[in-house]
Amino acid sequence: MNSNSITQLPRPTAILWDLDGTLIDQTAAITLCYREVIVKMGYPQPDDDAIRRSLGGVMAATMGLFVEAERMDEACKAFRKRFPEIMFDGLILLAGGIELIERVYKARIPQVIFTNKHGDTARKVSRYAGFAKYIPICIGGADTQWHKPQLALTQHVLDKIEVPAEGSIIIGDSPTDIAVAQNAGLTCYCVTTGAHSLEELMEAGADVVFGSLTELGQAIKLLEL
Repeated sequence: MNSNSITQLPRPTAILWDLDGTLIDQTAAITLCYREVIVKMGYPQPDDDAIRRSLGGVMAATMGLFVEAERMDEACKAFRKRFPEIMFDGLILLAGGIELIERVYKARIPQVIFTNKHGDTARKVSRYAGFAKYIPICIGGADTQWHKPQLALTQHVLDKIEVPAEGSIIIGDSPTDIAVAQNAGLTCYCVTTGAHSLEELMEAGADVVFGSLTELGQAIKLLEL
């Protein structure tokens, strides 16, 4: 359902946060890095919108749209080398995110950041943005042998914060986040601050879709202590 039909959402057992497109917009640096790497390897310059809409999965899925399979390892290594040099260029903290995180923290609800972004990079972003003050655990790509939306990774994340799937929610911006919820029996609240529209997210199976984290924050019951 969309946010217009919601009066108040129940207090969750725990919150699993997606990062890109949900809490931050790092699209400028990400698309630039893909562009630079792909062109430097001799391929045609990719379309920025094609890159943007592919985000949310693993790096290889995006690279695979533009780079031959036999050069995938080379491309991913080049990306990981270049991205830390530009990762904060144009970084945007999305409205309502840090405020909602702080409210959840004060309500003593467990939180974790859960992303396919490379784990070391995700933790640097979390510290830079101020999220780590309230959410000490951030699990990303290469931290385990799994990736979103695999159930094994979601269970690993739930185990890390010692909560059951029942009553827990994931807040994200993409069909990948919705698939995480469907695979693990979570509730999924989505925001349209990433690359996907309300209609696309509803069609993919989101439980509720909001225009922003500010709107979501106004709807969710936390019972701060």
